[in-house]
Amino acid sequence: RYPARGRRIRVGERIAAELLAAASRLRRELHGLRFGPPVSHVYDPLDYARRGYEAYVRRYATGPKRVLFVGMNPGPFGMAQTGVPFGEIAAVRDWLGIEAAVRRPAIEHPKRPVNGFACARSEVSGRRFWGLCAGRFGSPQKFFRHHFVVNYCPLAFMERSGRNRTPDKLPAAEKARLFAHCDEHLRQVVKVLEPEWLIGIGHFAEGRATEALRDMPIKFGRILHPAPANPLANQGWAGRASDQLDRLGVWRHPKNC
Repeated sequence: RYPARGRRIRVGERIAAELLAAASRLRRELHGLRFGPPVSHVYDPLDYARRGYEAYVRRYATGPKRVLFVGMNPGPFGMAQTGVPFGEIAAVRDWLGIEAAVRRPAIEHPKRPVNGFACARSEVSGRRFWGLCAGRFGSPQKFFRHHFVVNYCPLAFMERSGRNRTPDKLPAAEKARLFAHCDEHLRQVVKVLEPEWLIGIGHFAEGRATEALRDMPIKFGRILHPAPANPLANQGWAGRASDQLDRLGVWRHPKNC
């Protein structure tokens, strides 16, 4: 019994270490990129909120996963505050059981301060996504037994007004440089976790994943993005997303019962 458990622990530690090493490489690669107007500020929570991301990976990336969910990039009141994908404060602290020290970005937007777990704002997308997982699986341990969640791009972009600017709206040359690094990171994550399914949270994430992983043996799917800017997401998002996953067969698998 104990040797088997010991092997599982070693496998989990190796997987977490490889994912964190891949994130560190991505952070270093993106550090030298520059983005022009209308982007005025760029946040990289893999840097200043590194402890939150490390805690998330070490706790929940403990083995191969059947399903990998991929989001677009950090939200200003989610991962930008906690370091955890879709990292709405209450969900990360109270359901995932993670709370870590968060530093401030080197150049902080005055309208988008980083207060870490003291942030009083709630990210709707994160609240909806982790709420769906909690409602379906009950405990994070049960969800993460066969699932994991990452963002395609770790950077958050802000305009001078404080408005969020998503990666798909960057100029072509900036996107090409950014996406080359993000594609390679996603490939590394898939090699480590060996998922059967990749589920894009929204069109952008599914499209980038399909492009980056076109030569890898994996099945692709998509769920509706939970952002309130998406009108359909404001009409029973959890039920719609759950139905999409059931129709794909992702959540009708015996392992997910």
